[in-house]
Amino acid sequence: MNLPGFTLRRLCWLWLLVLACAGAQAAVSTPVPKVQVQGKSIKPAKAVPLPKPVLAPPAGNLVIIGGGLRAENAEVWQRIVQLAGGKGARIGVFGSASINPEAAAQATVNKLNQYGAQAFAIPLGVTWPNSDYRKAAEDPETVAMIHSATGIYFTGGDQARITRALVRSDGTHTAALDAVWDVYRDGGVLAGSSAGAAIMSTTMFYDAKSTLDMLKAGVNDGHEIASGLGFIGEDVFVDQHLLVRGRFARMIPVMLKKGYQIGLGIDENTAMVVNAKRDVEIIGYSGALLLDLSAAITDRGIKGFNISNATISYLDRGDKFNLVTREFTPSPDKADNKLDPNQPDTREPVYTNDILGNNAVLDLMVNLIDNAQQDAIGIAFGNPRDFNPELGFEFRFSKTIDSVGYSSTEVEAYSVLKLRMDVRPIQLQQPLYRYR
Repeated sequence: MNLPGFTLRRLCWLWLLVLACAGAQAAVSTPVPKVQVQGKSIKPAKAVPLPKPVLAPPAGNLVIIGGGLRAENAEVWQRIVQLAGGKGARIGVFGSASINPEAAAQATVNKLNQYGAQAFAIPLGVTWPNSDYRKAAEDPETVAMIHSATGIYFTGGDQARITRALVRSDGTHTAALDAVWDVYRDGGVLAGSSAGAAIMSTTMFYDAKSTLDMLKAGVNDGHEIASGLGFIGEDVFVDQHLLVRGRFARMIPVMLKKGYQIGLGIDENTAMVVNAKRDVEIIGYSGALLLDLSAAITDRGIKGFNISNATISYLDRGDKFNLVTREFTPSPDKADNKLDPNQPDTREPVYTNDILGNNAVLDLMVNLIDNAQQDAIGIAFGNPRDFNPELGFEFRFSKTIDSVGYSSTEVEAYSVLKLRMDVRPIQLQQPLYRYR
């Protein structure tokens, strides 16, 4: 029997599922006969159904891309193909997030094939032409296409279109989504860029306001946030386009609301590779921010959003971090070049009046870690014509005994670990400025 894409592990899993279902059905439908004991008719205890099979943890890899992945970024494209099995790997591409999913999927198929894959488009999406996405998500042919793959790729666009296409209205998995999980559990790679990255955690941004507006007004389920697909697990929140768009701050209210301690925000043209041991490796052009709120607190006595004792780190390309042990491994070019806090490079105060700007938070963190100063301040405020213009926020970054920096010996690049971050609301004078 030749079933494309089915491995021995998946066949065993399906056989256990059949046995479990058969046992449960027998327990429910078979009448239990009465027996005679010392002349009395006694009905024996009901048979206990067989337990449902325990699904093994995923044996595959995630490649979570922050968006804007360029065709020439060979490191990321080649890693996806390699993790899917190497040259000739069958990678199914979902263009579901796009307004034009057929074209989006085909463009990614072409790029993957340039790097040695045998990729193909999966014809499923809420805007896929001449197709009912509800039927397509349950279609055995679609499911068979997914099962034949050793890798899955989700393109960018609107992440709500992905979940709408793959999750039923009652919140249960479609047959297509179960097939994607099968590929992942069986050792395949799941990759996604931008919207395809947002779905990787159990919570994703949905109809998000600006970062500043979310700090001012908060986040709500079904509005700013909604359920993702949760491939990375229930304990890690994922965001994308992070440094370029200054989005790190919008992760914090979501993490507090949903109870996440760890958040990973990946920058554009960059990827996080997460393996079955939950090792995270940064590859590509830039890096990722790691937020740890395990020791963070909020002060209910302060009116407005605030947080104290959060920890923020910057993981540069080549760096590794384990989500279980929380151990960090610097890239080889930084391993022997740990910054000496007793010999700082600079002594000037570190400050920015636009902490939510392009790469502003990274610049501030790098300038602080190799500085005689112990803290740095970044301010966030909006347009005077925006909602509640007098409300702004102070971001204070401080070095602690655990703060560490590494510098590359090859290029001007840094890794920054465990800076303390405190955020509190501030009152801005209006008008903010006047003509002289």
